[in-house]
Formats: sequence, C-alpha cells, structure tokens
Amino acid sequence: MNSDSLKSILTSVSTGKTSIDEALASLKHLSVEDIGYAHIDHHRSLRKGFPEVIFGQNKTIDQIIGIMERMIQWEKIILVTRIEEEKADAVISQFPGAEYHKDAKMICLAKGSIPVTGKGNILVISAGTSDIPVAKEAYLTAKAMGNPVEAIYDVGVAGIHRLFRHKEKIEDATVLIVVAGMEGALPSVVAGLVDRPVIAVPTSVGYGSSFGGLTALFSMLNSCSSNVAVVNIDNGFGAGYMASMINRV
Repeated sequence: MNSDSLKSILTSVSTGKTSIDEALASLKHLSVEDIGYAHIDHHRSLRKGFPEVIFGQNKTIDQIIGIMERMIQWEKIILVTRIEEEKADAVISQFPGAEYHKDAKMICLAKGSIPVTGKGNILVISAGTSDIPVAKEAYLTAKAMGNPVEAIYDVGVAGIHRLFRHKEKIEDATVLIVVAGMEGALPSVVAGLVDRPVIAVPTSVGYGSSFGGLTALFSMLNSCSSNVAVVNIDNGFGAGYMASMINRV
C-alpha cells in the first residue's frame, strides 16, 4: 500500500463515503498478508517508497500470480525479476498491461504513468554486449522507481576510445551504474572521470579464470577510484535500486 492509497481511504472515511468498519477491513493487511507460501509486505511502499519486488526464480507460476493478485490491489507498480520466458508468458496473460522484458528476464506491471521522483539522471554503462542482460535489469529497475535513465552499451576497456565518445552523457549523470565481466576494469575507468557515485556490477561473463564473476568482483572491490561501490555478481536489480535511492537524496 502506498501513501496515495492510504490517503484515499482516510479521505473517504472523513467525507462519510466509507464507514470505519469498511476502512478497517481495507487496512487489515496493511503490514503483512499471509497467503500460506508468502508473507506479502504491503507496508513496504509506505516504509521505503517502493513496493516489494518479486524474485521469480524458483517460484511457481501460480505462486507469482497469487502474490501479484494481492499486490495489485494496493500498488501502482509491480516488478518480477529473474523469471524465464515460459513462466512469464503464463503470468502476463493474467494481467493486462504487464510487459515482459526478455533480455532482462523481468516483468513490469504499471497502473498508469510512473511519476518522476529522481532529482537527476542515472546512466547505465555496460562493458560488453554480453553484459547487457544485467545492465537492462538495472536500467528497468531504476526506470520503474521514477528516474530518468539512459544506457550506453559495449564500451569496455578493450576499445576504450568508444567510451570517450559519450563524455557529455557521462559527466551529466548524477549516478552511474557500470556493468562489466571478464576482468571488471571499466568501473574504475569511469569513476576516474567523474565526481559522482559509481555503482559497479560484476557479471558472470568470461572465460574459466573469471570464476563465474569472482575475478570481476575482486577487481571492483580493489578499485583505486574512491567513488566506486560494488554490488553482488549479476545483481543489476540491486544496482538500479541503490542508484534510485541515491538519486532521491
């Protein structure tokens, strides 16, 4: 439940359109709703400014649909992350307006337009084309949270001159998300060019000695650029969420 939903109920009570008992019934699950296989945190929008996000991996189609059916009564936007196409097709068939983004493995369901709450621009940069799925997850998350977002893809250190073509966009961004696999060098380079926070996202892209993203993770954690912070391997969602929180300050 977001602040607009709560205000609507309170206004309806104050004008006599809704009885106190009816309002009480509406607020019964304001904090947590237990549906057996999930405890839905309806209070999260009021507490944190954005609703609970559904992690689709290992959940059944029925479980995802069941959670969404309860959330859609109160929320203006619902995100489902890490959901495969076959599951997603079944889910979005039940929710008109829901959209599946195959590259990011995300479902976005918005009731109306998303208001802009971010104070500046967020820029998502991927080192390689193979890093785009994780970059897109970050992009869509930040966009859903009310931010102006742009993206630049395939500008890694193997051809660093490609990055410098976008100097104006890089310098204009309030927060930057830099996604890279292999040796994970790009976030340090970008951070050395700006006086803004850079959120580094290591990906599991790379040959054997990349160890599923550990090499990129360790490289980013050891960055000599002081304005770099690092999220977990392939965690585009976490990067998009954190960038949005910074962009609201």
